[in-house]
Formats: sequence, structure tokens, C-alpha cells
Amino acid sequence: MHQFRYATPGSLEEMLNTLADRRDPAKLLAGGTDLIVQMRSGAMTPELVIDVKQIPELNCLSFSDKGLTLGAAVSCRTVCENKQIAKDYPALIESASLIGGIQIQGRASIGGNLCNASPSADSIPTLIVLGAVANIRSSSRVRDLAVEGFCTSPGTNVLADDEVLVSLTLPKRKKKSGAHFLRFTPRNEMDIAVVGAGASVVLNEDMRTIQSARIALAAVAPTPLLVEDAGNYLTGKEISPETIQEAANLAQEAANPIRDMRGTVDQRGHLAGVLAGRAVEKAIQRALDGTGI
Repeated sequence: MHQFRYATPGSLEEMLNTLADRRDPAKLLAGGTDLIVQMRSGAMTPELVIDVKQIPELNCLSFSDKGLTLGAAVSCRTVCENKQIAKDYPALIESASLIGGIQIQGRASIGGNLCNASPSADSIPTLIVLGAVANIRSSSRVRDLAVEGFCTSPGTNVLADDEVLVSLTLPKRKKKSGAHFLRFTPRNEMDIAVVGAGASVVLNEDMRTIQSARIALAAVAPTPLLVEDAGNYLTGKEISPETIQEAANLAQEAANPIRDMRGTVDQRGHLAGVLAGRAVEKAIQRALDGTGI
């Protein structure tokens, strides 16, 4: 591994000032499960590594009337073990529990998974369907951005050189709502998704009609994909196998996958529809059971 400088700011202000004043390429270190591997291979050679693990705002996990605030450095294992998240956001745990093995989950974070901007990321479709907002800061400005607009291409995101993802805000769970995430991989453990799909629904008072819905896919486009047409189609429709199948068809049509060692274009397109339909079915069932979003 190449030589680099190492900084450990103790506050958000200090970290942002360090980013603003730096002259050499810099990277932030939270869990490091991607960064350290890439530095060892030579794929990344930052002159400065800024350790953010001591910054309170990036390690915050709190609930309010507005919903959940999840600091960008909060580990996946912390998410998986939180009883309130398990009650209100079980789909988030479904994603977090798929990010590596238990040892990796002790360091990897949902925020880091988002910033890594992999098209096959397990957490991003769930964040999208849950309506998560990225809270972004620099030394000179604050901005919020819906997660579906955060990734710009494979491995890149909207963050400027002096910006950092501080936290994610997930809206408070609505009544009669449910969400689900699932993926297809050749192996059950520690594998990259061939296709991933997340869905969320809110039901009307009659519990037979869908008030609103969101569907998102992973590993079928250059970035994780919000399939607006599929969600819009479900809105106002009565729950039925035919309605769910049409939404799944729209998800399949939106997929634009590549062929690689994990799957063919046709296989991935087919899986996008199958998994989207199953995710919608499970989300509806959770809403009907009252078991959470």
C-alpha cells in the first residue's frame, strides 16, 4: 500500500474544514470495507485519508416525529440489531444483513454502501423505496437530495470534493404501509446481486386499493433504478395478481442490464420482473399484516 497522510478530526466542523483546505486527493474512512481493499490493490491512491468514525453526527441513530436519522458511519450490524428499525423498517434490515458477512457488517455502513455507488448495491433500492433523503454538507453549504438522484454512474456519486454525506433521513412509517427487499445471487452468502428489487406500498383505508407505491431495482442499469412507471401504475389500483404482474412487467421493461460473469442480459431482465413482482407481493402482505415498512 502506498504512503498517505492520516487525519482523525473530532468534529464535523473540523472535518469539513480539512476537506475544504486540502490540496491533495483525499478519501473519507468510515468502515473502510471498500476503501482499504481498493487502496491495497492500487485502484485508489489518496494522499490523505480522513477517519470520520469519531464524528458524532456521522454516528447518530435517532428517531423523531419525522422518522429515522441514520448517520453515514453507522454500521450495518448496528442497524440489524436495532429493535425499532426491525419494527418500522424491516426492509432496511433485509438489505443490511446482505452486505457481506457478520464481520464485514460490523464495519460496513449503509452510508458507505450508498457512497460507493455500485449498481448492484443491496441497500440503495431499499433506501429509494423508503423515500430516503441524503443529508449533504460542506464547509459552505447544506443540501438535501433524494437518494434516487445520488448515484451518477458506476462507482461515482454527486458529492463534490469538499462535500460529505452526513446522514440519511427516512420518513416516518405510514399506517397501512409495507416494504420489502430481495435479491438473486448464485450463493446465499457474501455474493454480489445478479438482480435486486425493492418495493414499498401504502394502502387505502379499504385495505384493497394501493394508495401509493415505489419500486426500485439493482444491477440492471448503470445506477440503482427507481422504476417510476411501475409505481405509478400501481397507484389507485385494487390489489390483484394481474395488477402486480403488470407492475412487474413494467419493471422488466425498465431494466437495461449488461452481460457479465454473473448473468446474461435476458436472465437479468427476466429476474427484474420476477423479483419486482415478489417484492410488491411481500410489501402488500406486510401492509395487510401491519408488520411494518
